Amino acid sequence: MSHISQLDDILGPLVRRAQAGEAAARDELLRRCHATVYRWAMVHTGDTDDAEDVAQEVLVIVYRSLDRYAGRSRFTTWLYQVTRHAALGLRRRIASRLHVARAVAARPPEPSGARDPLEQVHESQVAQVVMTLFRELPRRQREIFYLADLEGFAPVEIAERLGMNPVTVRAHLLRARRALRARLLERHPELTEGRTP
Repeated sequence: MSHISQLDDILGPLVRRAQAGEAAARDELLRRCHATVYRWAMVHTGDTDDAEDVAQEVLVIVYRSLDRYAGRSRFTTWLYQVTRHAALGLRRRIASRLHVARAVAARPPEPSGARDPLEQVHESQVAQVVMTLFRELPRRQREIFYLADLEGFAPVEIAERLGMNPVTVRAHLLRARRALRARLLERHPELTEGRTP
């Protein structure tokens, strides 16, 4: 079960209770939504401050407009659309182009001494290069690649969230993956070579 499916299972009852007027359920719903909304906002804004602004705006919208969620789609689908519109609105207002911050795909650090330090440096270098190349993708490819490969959404789920045909989503995802692979090989062939001990 994906992280988003698990989140929907948790949020579903909270949404129903919050829509019924239970203040504690509404507060818990907003608390549980924040981290996910913030990650999604980072994809669109590429800036931690802007992402936090979008997250706060989305939480206010959820607080005020939860009754507009009719339950015809999963709650996270509705929440993603609200987040996406808020982020695009911010982008228009500040006229800044998207750039994805290095923290988007950061993994928790390994326990010290658990792995070869050279391997850690190599993986960190690869991650930096991939994130740099990721920023260069067209906005739509970047968004779909993030949702598929970093958030774990299936193409059908992405299509539902973005209002697109699943075939189009798959085409964008394939182009994004090919572009990243080609640019990585072109600019940094040494990163794909096996390291000698």
